Amino acid sequence: MGEPELLEDPAFPFRVPPVDEEGAAEWRSGLFEVPRRSVVRLLVMLATNAMNVPRQQGFAERRAGMERHAAAILSRFPEGSTFFTNTTHGGENPDFYEYVSTSWPLSQYVWDFGLLAVSSDEVGLIWSFDAS
Repeated sequence: MGEPELLEDPAFPFRVPPVDEEGAAEWRSGLFEVPRRSVVRLLVMLATNAMNVPRQQGFAERRAGMERHAAAILSRFPEGSTFFTNTTHGGENPDFYEYVSTSWPLSQYVWDFGLLAVSSDEVGLIWSFDAS
């Protein structure tokens, strides 16, 4: 609340999705469905520095706790929910404990990466931004 960026642009830091059909199709083309079995690892990866789990110091010791926290977030979205991210990393069976090097930014920044979770009752955005 009260941040200058939000006063000028309520969607900040995200770009507002276009409302015309052509623009909306282009915007959606940068989102890729993620299987539920990959979401815990995606959430853990989003909680690490530089989106690089193998290089996260102390990860082996913290892994179980991080995965429990990620599973708690995932539990908000029942079976039948759909999940999307803005990278094609790993194809149909992505392993987000591997380094992710590409994304299609949905924000005003050069690079961002995240999870869009959709259930019949709720939409969740969990995102990481590189504002450098």
